[in-house]
Amino acid sequence: SKFGGNAFEYVEELDMYYLHLFDKTQADLNWENENVFNEFVKICNYWLDKGVRGFRFDVINLISKPDIFKDDSNGDGRPMYTDGPKVTEYIRQLGAKSFAKYDDVMTVGELSSTSIKKAAQYSKRNESGLSTIFNFHHLKVDYKDGNKWALKPFDFLELKQLYASWQLGMIKENASMSLFLSNHDQPRAISRFTDESFEGATMLMNMIMSLKGVVYLYQGEEIGLPNAYFDSINDYRDIESLNYYKILKKEYGEEEVLEILRERSRDNGRTPMPWNHEKNYGFSIKSPWLPFSKAKNLQTVEDNINNPNSIYHYTKRLIKKRKTDDVLIHGDIEFVDLDHPELFVYKRNYKNKTYLCIHNFYAKDVYYEFDYKSIIAHNYQESQVNTLRPFESIIVEIEA
Repeated sequence: SKFGGNAFEYVEELDMYYLHLFDKTQADLNWENENVFNEFVKICNYWLDKGVRGFRFDVINLISKPDIFKDDSNGDGRPMYTDGPKVTEYIRQLGAKSFAKYDDVMTVGELSSTSIKKAAQYSKRNESGLSTIFNFHHLKVDYKDGNKWALKPFDFLELKQLYASWQLGMIKENASMSLFLSNHDQPRAISRFTDESFEGATMLMNMIMSLKGVVYLYQGEEIGLPNAYFDSINDYRDIESLNYYKILKKEYGEEEVLEILRERSRDNGRTPMPWNHEKNYGFSIKSPWLPFSKAKNLQTVEDNINNPNSIYHYTKRLIKKRKTDDVLIHGDIEFVDLDHPELFVYKRNYKNKTYLCIHNFYAKDVYYEFDYKSIIAHNYQESQVNTLRPFESIIVEIEA
Protein backbone atom coordinates (compact mmCIF):
# COMPACT_ATOMS: atom_id res chain seq x y z
CA SER A 1 0.00 0.00 0.00
CA LYS A 2 1.13 3.57 -0.69
CA PHE A 3 0.33 4.27 2.97
CA GLY A 4 2.47 1.37 4.22
CA GLY A 5 1.71 -2.30 4.82
CA ASN A 6 -0.14 -4.78 2.64
CA ALA A 7 -2.28 -3.55 -0.27
CA PHE A 8 -4.63 -6.52 0.11
CA GLU A 9 -7.08 -6.83 3.01
CA TYR A 10 -8.55 -10.17 4.06
CA VAL A 11 -12.31 -10.45 4.67
CA GLU A 12 -12.85 -13.48 6.86
CA GLU A 13 -16.57 -14.02 6.22
CA LEU A 14 -15.92 -14.08 2.45
CA ASP A 15 -12.55 -15.85 2.66
CA MET A 16 -11.35 -13.33 0.06
CA TYR A 17 -9.03 -10.35 -0.23
CA TYR A 18 -9.76 -6.91 -1.66
CA LEU A 19 -7.24 -4.44 -3.09
CA HIS A 20 -6.60 -1.05 -1.48
CA LEU A 21 -3.69 0.85 -2.99
CA PHE A 22 -4.18 3.42 -0.22
CA ASP A 23 -5.89 3.01 3.18
CA LYS A 24 -7.87 -0.15 3.90
CA THR A 25 -11.04 1.97 4.18
CA GLN A 26 -10.45 3.06 0.55
CA ALA A 27 -11.10 -0.10 -1.43
CA ASP A 28 -10.15 0.08 -5.11
CA LEU A 29 -13.35 -0.09 -7.13
CA ASN A 30 -13.87 -2.26 -10.19
CA TRP A 31 -14.60 -0.08 -13.22
CA GLU A 32 -15.30 -3.21 -15.26
CA ASN A 33 -18.45 -3.69 -13.19
CA GLU A 34 -21.41 -2.01 -14.88
CA ASN A 35 -23.13 -1.16 -11.60
CA VAL A 36 -19.98 0.51 -10.25
CA PHE A 37 -19.52 2.53 -13.44
CA ASN A 38 -23.16 3.64 -13.47
CA GLU A 39 -22.77 4.82 -9.88
CA PHE A 40 -19.89 7.10 -10.98
CA VAL A 41 -22.12 8.52 -13.72
CA LYS A 42 -24.87 9.08 -11.16
CA ILE A 43 -22.49 10.89 -8.78
CA CYS A 44 -21.20 13.23 -11.50
CA ASN A 45 -24.67 14.07 -12.77
CA TYR A 46 -25.96 14.66 -9.22
CA TRP A 47 -23.45 17.50 -8.78
CA LEU A 48 -23.82 18.77 -12.33
CA ASP A 49 -27.57 19.12 -11.76
CA LYS A 50 -26.79 21.24 -8.70
CA GLY A 51 -24.71 23.62 -10.82
CA VAL A 52 -21.22 22.36 -9.98
CA ARG A 53 -18.90 23.07 -12.90
CA GLY A 54 -15.59 21.70 -11.66
CA PHE A 55 -14.37 18.17 -10.88
CA ARG A 56 -11.05 16.88 -9.56
CA PHE A 57 -10.52 13.18 -10.17
CA ASP A 58 -8.23 11.65 -7.56
CA VAL A 59 -5.39 9.41 -8.89
CA ILE A 60 -7.49 8.86 -12.00
CA ASN A 61 -4.71 7.01 -13.84
CA LEU A 62 -4.90 4.13 -11.34
CA ILE A 63 -8.48 3.06 -12.17
CA SER A 64 -7.62 0.43 -14.78
CA LYS A 65 -6.23 -2.80 -13.33
CA PRO A 66 -4.69 -5.71 -15.26
CA ASP A 67 -6.70 -8.82 -16.03
CA ILE A 68 -4.00 -10.92 -14.39
CA PHE A 69 -2.16 -9.73 -11.28
CA LYS A 70 1.56 -10.49 -11.43
CA ASP A 71 4.37 -10.13 -8.91
CA ASP A 72 6.68 -7.12 -9.09
CA SER A 73 9.60 -8.74 -7.34
CA ASN A 74 11.97 -5.80 -7.94
CA GLY A 75 9.70 -2.91 -6.96
CA ASP A 76 6.59 -1.74 -5.15
CA GLY A 77 4.04 -2.98 -7.66
CA ARG A 78 3.56 0.44 -9.27
CA PRO A 79 3.99 -0.78 -12.88
CA MET A 80 1.18 -3.27 -12.31
CA TYR A 81 -1.56 -0.68 -11.78
CA THR A 82 -0.32 2.69 -13.09
CA ASP A 83 -1.61 3.98 -16.46
CA GLY A 84 -3.56 0.80 -17.10
CA PRO A 85 -4.85 -0.14 -20.56
CA LYS A 86 -8.37 1.26 -20.16
CA VAL A 87 -7.88 4.56 -18.29
CA THR A 88 -8.63 6.75 -21.33
CA GLU A 89 -11.58 4.55 -22.30
CA TYR A 90 -13.13 4.81 -18.82
CA ILE A 91 -12.68 8.60 -18.68
CA ARG A 92 -14.19 9.00 -22.16
CA GLN A 93 -17.18 6.81 -21.29
CA LEU A 94 -17.79 8.63 -18.01
CA GLY A 95 -17.52 12.03 -19.69
CA ALA A 96 -19.89 11.09 -22.49
CA LYS A 97 -22.62 10.42 -19.93
CA SER A 98 -21.90 13.36 -17.64
CA PHE A 99 -19.44 16.29 -17.69
CA ALA A 100 -18.44 16.17 -21.39
CA LYS A 101 -22.01 17.12 -22.36
CA TYR A 102 -21.35 20.62 -20.98
CA ASP A 103 -19.19 23.34 -22.51
CA ASP A 104 -18.55 25.14 -19.21
CA VAL A 105 -17.26 22.27 -17.04
CA MET A 106 -13.63 22.23 -15.89
CA THR A 107 -12.08 18.85 -15.07
CA VAL A 108 -8.63 18.06 -13.70
CA GLY A 109 -7.14 14.62 -13.26
CA GLU A 110 -4.58 13.87 -10.55
CA LEU A 111 -1.93 11.55 -11.96
CA SER A 112 0.45 9.30 -10.07
CA SER A 113 3.88 8.30 -11.43
CA THR A 114 2.84 8.95 -15.02
CA SER A 115 4.64 9.98 -18.22
CA ILE A 116 4.30 13.07 -20.40
CA LYS A 117 2.83 10.95 -23.20
CA LYS A 118 0.18 9.44 -20.94
CA ALA A 119 -0.59 12.76 -19.24
CA ALA A 120 -1.12 14.40 -22.62
CA GLN A 121 -3.37 11.55 -23.67
CA TYR A 122 -5.63 12.06 -20.64
CA SER A 123 -5.79 15.85 -20.92
CA LYS A 124 -6.92 16.22 -24.52
CA ARG A 125 -10.52 17.11 -23.78
CA ASN A 126 -11.95 16.22 -27.18
CA GLU A 127 -10.38 12.78 -26.93
CA SER A 128 -10.65 11.83 -23.25
CA GLY A 129 -12.92 14.38 -21.55
CA LEU A 130 -10.43 15.93 -19.10
CA SER A 131 -9.62 19.65 -19.39
CA THR A 132 -6.22 19.33 -17.75
CA ILE A 133 -4.05 17.23 -15.43
CA PHE A 134 -1.53 17.62 -12.66
CA ASN A 135 1.43 15.43 -11.77
CA PHE A 136 3.95 15.31 -8.92
CA HIS A 137 7.34 14.74 -10.53
CA HIS A 138 8.57 18.24 -9.65
CA LEU A 139 7.64 17.69 -5.99
CA LYS A 140 9.89 14.65 -5.56
CA VAL A 141 13.14 16.55 -6.07
CA ASP A 142 13.90 16.37 -2.33
CA TYR A 143 13.27 12.60 -2.06
CA LYS A 144 16.56 10.84 -1.37
CA ASP A 145 16.90 7.88 -3.77
CA GLY A 146 13.23 8.37 -4.66
CA ASN A 147 12.11 7.63 -1.09
CA LYS A 148 9.59 10.16 0.25
CA TRP A 149 10.63 9.46 3.85
CA ALA A 150 14.37 9.97 3.26
CA LEU A 151 15.41 13.63 3.54
CA LYS A 152 17.79 15.61 1.34
CA PRO A 153 18.03 19.23 0.11
CA PHE A 154 15.94 19.76 -3.00
CA ASP A 155 17.71 19.24 -6.32
CA PHE A 156 17.30 22.62 -8.03
CA LEU A 157 18.66 21.54 -11.42
CA GLU A 158 16.31 18.55 -11.46
CA LEU A 159 13.40 20.83 -10.54
CA LYS A 160 14.12 23.07 -13.53
CA GLN A 161 14.67 20.17 -15.91
CA LEU A 162 11.33 18.65 -14.91
CA TYR A 163 9.48 21.91 -15.41
CA ALA A 164 11.13 22.41 -18.79
CA SER A 165 10.49 18.88 -20.05
CA TRP A 166 6.87 18.86 -18.93
CA GLN A 167 6.11 22.36 -20.20
CA LEU A 168 7.62 21.69 -23.63
CA GLY A 169 6.35 18.12 -23.81
CA MET A 170 2.75 19.03 -23.08
CA ILE A 171 2.88 21.95 -25.54
CA LYS A 172 4.19 19.61 -28.23
CA GLU A 173 1.28 17.24 -27.55
CA ASN A 174 -1.21 20.14 -27.64
CA ALA A 175 -2.33 19.26 -24.11
CA SER A 176 -2.98 21.34 -21.02
CA MET A 177 -1.15 20.97 -17.70
CA SER A 178 -1.70 22.44 -14.26
CA LEU A 179 0.76 24.58 -12.33
CA PHE A 180 0.91 24.07 -8.58
CA LEU A 181 3.44 23.91 -5.76
CA SER A 182 1.31 22.97 -2.73
CA ASN A 183 -1.83 20.98 -2.07
CA HIS A 184 -3.45 18.90 0.67
CA ASP A 185 -1.03 16.01 -0.01
CA GLN A 186 2.16 18.08 0.02
CA PRO A 187 4.30 20.06 2.48
CA ARG A 188 4.11 23.83 2.04
CA ALA A 189 6.26 25.06 -0.85
CA ILE A 190 7.28 28.19 1.08
CA SER A 191 8.86 25.90 3.72
CA ARG A 192 10.16 23.39 1.21
CA PHE A 193 11.97 25.72 -1.20
CA THR A 194 12.51 29.02 0.65
CA ASP A 195 13.26 30.58 4.04
CA GLU A 196 9.53 31.39 4.55
CA SER A 197 10.16 35.10 3.92
CA PHE A 198 8.02 37.54 1.93
CA GLU A 199 10.63 37.37 -0.82
CA GLY A 200 10.63 33.58 -0.85
CA ALA A 201 6.84 33.37 -1.05
CA THR A 202 6.51 36.00 -3.76
CA MET A 203 9.37 34.52 -5.79
CA LEU A 204 7.39 31.27 -5.98
CA MET A 205 4.26 33.25 -6.88
CA ASN A 206 6.09 35.02 -9.71
CA MET A 207 7.31 31.68 -11.02
CA ILE A 208 3.99 29.84 -10.93
CA MET A 209 2.17 32.80 -12.50
CA SER A 210 4.66 33.17 -15.35
CA LEU A 211 4.91 29.54 -16.46
CA LYS A 212 2.54 28.15 -19.09
CA GLY A 213 -0.56 26.28 -17.94
CA VAL A 214 -3.50 26.46 -15.56
CA VAL A 215 -2.49 28.01 -12.23
CA TYR A 216 -3.71 26.53 -8.94
CA LEU A 217 -3.15 28.36 -5.66
CA TYR A 218 -3.69 26.26 -2.56
CA GLN A 219 -5.37 27.76 0.49
CA GLY A 220 -2.82 29.49 2.68
CA GLU A 221 -0.30 30.20 -0.08
CA GLU A 222 -1.76 33.68 -0.46
CA ILE A 223 -0.73 34.53 3.12
CA GLY A 224 2.53 32.57 3.22
CA LEU A 225 1.20 29.83 5.53
CA PRO A 226 4.18 27.59 6.43
CA ASN A 227 4.52 23.95 7.48
CA ALA A 228 2.90 22.65 10.66
CA TYR A 229 6.07 22.11 12.72
CA PHE A 230 4.31 19.70 15.07
CA ASP A 231 6.55 18.47 17.91
CA SER A 232 4.54 15.42 18.99
CA ILE A 233 3.04 12.46 17.15
CA ASN A 234 -0.17 13.25 19.04
CA ASP A 235 -0.61 16.35 16.87
CA TYR A 236 -0.84 14.35 13.65
CA ARG A 237 -4.06 13.06 12.09
CA ASP A 238 -2.92 11.97 8.60
CA ILE A 239 -3.21 8.19 8.28
CA GLU A 240 -0.12 7.97 6.05
CA SER A 241 1.98 9.86 8.61
CA LEU A 242 0.73 7.73 11.49
CA ASN A 243 1.45 4.53 9.59
CA TYR A 244 4.95 5.61 8.59
CA TYR A 245 5.68 6.80 12.11
CA LYS A 246 5.41 3.17 13.22
CA ILE A 247 7.51 1.96 10.29
CA LEU A 248 10.24 4.60 10.69
CA LYS A 249 10.45 4.04 14.46
CA LYS A 250 11.96 0.64 13.74
CA GLU A 251 15.00 2.35 12.18
CA TYR A 252 15.22 5.85 13.72
CA GLY A 253 14.91 7.49 17.12
CA GLU A 254 11.84 9.50 18.15
CA GLU A 255 13.24 12.94 17.31
CA GLU A 256 14.58 11.78 13.94
CA VAL A 257 11.17 10.40 13.00
CA LEU A 258 9.43 13.61 14.08
CA GLU A 259 11.90 15.64 11.99
CA ILE A 260 11.05 13.52 8.95
CA LEU A 261 7.32 14.07 9.57
CA ARG A 262 7.88 17.81 9.98
CA GLU A 263 9.35 17.81 6.47
CA ARG A 264 7.11 15.27 4.76
CA SER A 265 3.73 14.83 6.46
CA ARG A 266 0.61 15.68 4.49
CA ASP A 267 -0.68 17.43 7.61
CA ASN A 268 1.73 20.27 6.73
CA GLY A 269 -0.75 21.29 4.06
CA ARG A 270 -3.86 20.71 6.17
CA THR A 271 -3.56 22.96 9.21
CA PRO A 272 -6.56 25.28 9.71
CA MET A 273 -6.54 28.81 8.32
CA PRO A 274 -5.44 31.40 10.93
CA TRP A 275 -7.95 34.22 10.34
CA ASN A 276 -6.99 36.58 13.18
CA HIS A 277 -5.35 36.62 16.64
CA GLU A 278 -8.49 35.81 18.61
CA LYS A 279 -9.05 32.45 20.30
CA ASN A 280 -8.21 29.56 17.96
CA TYR A 281 -7.11 32.16 15.42
CA GLY A 282 -10.76 33.02 14.76
CA PHE A 283 -11.24 29.65 13.07
CA SER A 284 -13.72 28.21 15.57
CA ILE A 285 -14.93 28.65 19.14
CA LYS A 286 -13.82 25.03 19.65
CA SER A 287 -10.36 23.58 19.17
CA PRO A 288 -10.18 22.24 15.58
CA TRP A 289 -9.60 18.59 14.74
CA LEU A 290 -6.08 19.37 13.50
CA PRO A 291 -3.86 21.84 15.40
CA PHE A 292 -2.72 25.14 13.88
CA SER A 293 0.78 25.55 12.52
CA LYS A 294 3.27 26.01 15.35
CA ALA A 295 5.55 28.20 13.24
CA LYS A 296 6.97 31.26 15.00
CA ASN A 297 5.32 34.63 14.26
CA LEU A 298 2.48 32.98 12.34
CA GLN A 299 0.85 35.56 10.05
CA THR A 300 -2.94 35.62 9.88
CA VAL A 301 -5.31 36.61 7.11
CA GLU A 302 -6.08 39.79 9.04
CA ASP A 303 -2.37 40.62 9.31
CA ASN A 304 -2.04 40.26 5.55
CA ILE A 305 -5.12 42.29 4.66
CA ASN A 306 -4.05 45.15 6.94
CA ASN A 307 -0.55 45.28 5.42
CA PRO A 308 -0.51 46.75 1.88
CA ASN A 309 2.92 45.18 1.32
CA SER A 310 1.86 41.66 2.33
CA ILE A 311 2.05 38.41 0.37
CA TYR A 312 -1.75 38.55 0.06
CA HIS A 313 -1.84 41.92 -1.71
CA TYR A 314 1.16 41.02 -3.87
CA THR A 315 -0.64 37.84 -4.95
CA LYS A 316 -3.83 39.75 -5.81
CA ARG A 317 -1.90 42.14 -8.04
CA LEU A 318 -0.12 39.22 -9.71
CA ILE A 319 -3.38 37.37 -10.39
CA LYS A 320 -4.82 40.48 -12.02
CA LYS A 321 -1.74 40.73 -14.23
CA ARG A 322 -1.90 37.05 -15.13
CA LYS A 323 -5.56 37.34 -16.16
CA THR A 324 -5.09 40.42 -18.35
CA ASP A 325 -1.64 40.07 -19.93
CA ASP A 326 -1.65 38.33 -23.34
CA VAL A 327 2.00 37.32 -23.06
CA LEU A 328 1.35 35.45 -19.79
CA ILE A 329 -1.95 34.02 -21.07
CA HIS A 330 -1.01 32.93 -24.59
CA GLY A 331 2.77 33.23 -24.91
CA ASP A 332 5.16 30.45 -25.88
CA ILE A 333 7.89 29.52 -23.41
CA GLU A 334 11.63 29.22 -23.96
CA PHE A 335 13.97 28.02 -21.20
CA VAL A 336 17.36 29.71 -20.78
CA ASP A 337 20.48 28.72 -18.82
CA LEU A 338 18.93 25.57 -17.34
CA ASP A 339 22.30 24.64 -15.86
CA HIS A 340 22.53 27.85 -13.80
CA PRO A 341 23.06 26.75 -10.16
CA GLU A 342 20.90 29.46 -8.52
CA LEU A 343 18.57 31.02 -11.09
CA PHE A 344 15.50 29.74 -12.95
CA VAL A 345 15.37 31.72 -16.20
CA TYR A 346 12.95 31.55 -19.14
CA LYS A 347 11.24 33.73 -21.74
CA ARG A 348 7.58 34.14 -22.62
CA ASN A 349 6.96 35.23 -26.23
CA TYR A 350 3.74 36.42 -27.83
CA LYS A 351 3.48 38.27 -31.13
CA ASN A 352 5.98 41.14 -30.88
CA LYS A 353 6.49 41.00 -27.10
CA THR A 354 9.04 39.04 -25.04
CA TYR A 355 9.22 38.74 -21.26
CA LEU A 356 12.30 37.55 -19.40
CA CYS A 357 11.53 35.79 -16.10
CA ILE A 358 14.35 35.43 -13.57
CA HIS A 359 13.89 33.73 -10.18
CA ASN A 360 16.63 33.42 -7.54
CA PHE A 361 15.96 30.25 -5.52
CA TYR A 362 18.65 30.92 -2.93
CA ALA A 363 19.32 33.25 0.03
CA LYS A 364 22.33 34.95 -1.55
CA ASP A 365 23.17 37.60 -4.12
CA VAL A 366 23.55 36.32 -7.68
CA TYR A 367 24.87 38.32 -10.64
CA TYR A 368 23.06 37.91 -13.99
CA GLU A 369 23.52 40.10 -17.04
CA PHE A 370 20.31 41.37 -18.68
CA ASP A 371 18.77 44.53 -20.16
CA TYR A 372 15.11 45.42 -20.11
CA LYS A 373 12.54 47.90 -21.40
CA SER A 374 10.09 47.77 -18.48
CA ILE A 375 9.32 45.80 -15.30
CA ILE A 376 6.24 43.57 -15.35
CA ALA A 377 6.50 42.08 -11.83
CA HIS A 378 9.11 42.39 -9.11
CA ASN A 379 9.14 41.21 -5.49
CA TYR A 380 11.62 43.87 -4.28
CA GLN A 381 10.47 47.49 -4.07
CA GLU A 382 13.65 48.82 -5.68
CA SER A 383 15.53 47.30 -8.59
CA GLN A 384 19.24 46.53 -8.33
CA VAL A 385 20.27 45.98 -11.92
CA ASN A 386 21.96 42.66 -12.70
CA THR A 387 22.35 41.56 -9.07
CA LEU A 388 19.50 39.48 -7.76
CA ARG A 389 19.25 39.54 -3.99
CA PRO A 390 18.06 36.60 -1.83
CA PHE A 391 14.92 35.06 -3.38
CA GLU A 392 14.57 38.05 -5.70
CA SER A 393 12.30 37.49 -8.68
CA ILE A 394 11.75 39.81 -11.59
CA ILE A 395 9.75 39.63 -14.82
CA VAL A 396 10.76 42.23 -17.40
CA GLU A 397 9.95 43.06 -20.98
CA ILE A 398 13.01 42.84 -23.22
CA GLU A 399 13.69 43.42 -26.91
CA ALA A 400 11.83 40.77 -28.91
